[in-house]
Amino acid sequence: MSSLLHITNGDTFTNKLKTLNVPGAIITWREMLCEGKTESNVGSENFWKTRFEFLNKNYRVSKSIFIEKTLKEYRSLCNHKKQDEIVLWFEYDLFCQINMLAVISWLKTHRKYAQISLVCSGKEDKSDVKYGLNDLSDAKLKKLYKNKITLTLDDIEYADYVWQLYCSDNPIRLENLTDFENYQFKYLGESIQAHLHRFPSVKNGLNEMESRILQLAAESKAANKTDFMEILLKNQGILGFGDTQFQRALGRLKPLFSSFNPVRLTQKGKLILQGDTSYYSCIQENDYYLGGALKYDFLYNTDTNRILKL
Repeated sequence: MSSLLHITNGDTFTNKLKTLNVPGAIITWREMLCEGKTESNVGSENFWKTRFEFLNKNYRVSKSIFIEKTLKEYRSLCNHKKQDEIVLWFEYDLFCQINMLAVISWLKTHRKYAQISLVCSGKEDKSDVKYGLNDLSDAKLKKLYKNKITLTLDDIEYADYVWQLYCSDNPIRLENLTDFENYQFKYLGESIQAHLHRFPSVKNGLNEMESRILQLAAESKAANKTDFMEILLKNQGILGFGDTQFQRALGRLKPLFSSFNPVRLTQKGKLILQGDTSYYSCIQENDYYLGGALKYDFLYNTDTNRILKL
C-alpha cells in the first residue's frame, strides 16, 4: 500500500479532514499568493523573503508569526519525503487556484517521483452554486476523494507553466492562454480571467473588484461597515477572499466614502462608479504587485477584454 500525504488549502479544512479518518499525513498550505508579489521559485530563500516583506507591510504579520504559521509548516512539508502519493485539496476560487499552482510547481521540482492527485470542489450539483470544501458533507467529501483526479506529467508541467506566467512581469502572456480545457484543472481558466480583471480598467481606473465594492455600497445602503463587509463577502464571485483582503481594498477606496456608518459614497465616488471620471491618478501605488506584475503598469480594456501595457 502506498504512503500518503495530503496538502490542504487551510487550517479549517485540515481539521475537518482529520475527522474523516482518511489515511496519511496532512500538511496545511498557509499562504495567500493571490495577493502581493510572488517569485517563481517556490520555497526558495528569495521566495519567502518576498512573501514576508509583503505580509509584514500590508497585514502586519510579525516575523515570529510568519515563522510559526507558515515556515514551520513548509519545513514540515520538506521533511515529508517518503510518501509516494500526494493528494491536493483545493477549491474553485482564485485564492485557492493560485496557491494550488504554486504547490504543484514546488512538487514538480522536489517530488518528481510522487503520484499527485487533486480533489477540487466547486460545482457539485445542478444549481449554479459553487461549494468550498468546508461547505460539503462528510459523505460528499469522501465521494470526491474516491473520485480524485490523478494529474499526468502534462498536467503538472502545465500548472508549473501557468505559475511561471503568473510570476512574470507581464500579464499579457497569461491573457494569451487558451488551452485550459486540455488539462485537469476545471476552474483554472475562470480564475485566471478573474486575476486579469484585477488590473485597473481604462474606464475608471478601478479594477473589477473595486468597482463592485462601489456598486454594492450604492445599492445596499448598508447600515454600518460590519454589515457592508458581510455583503462584500457574499457577493465576491470567484475571488475567495476573506475580510482581511476586503479591509485592505476599503483602505485604498476610503476617500470615495463619505461615511461607513451608514455606508455612503462621496459625489466623486458616484461619478467614478458611473465611469464619468477616473480614480487612476489618485490610487496609483508604485509597489502594488499582482503576482509578478506591477498593478498600475497595466490597464484592462473592458470593451475588448484585453490588457494594455502603459
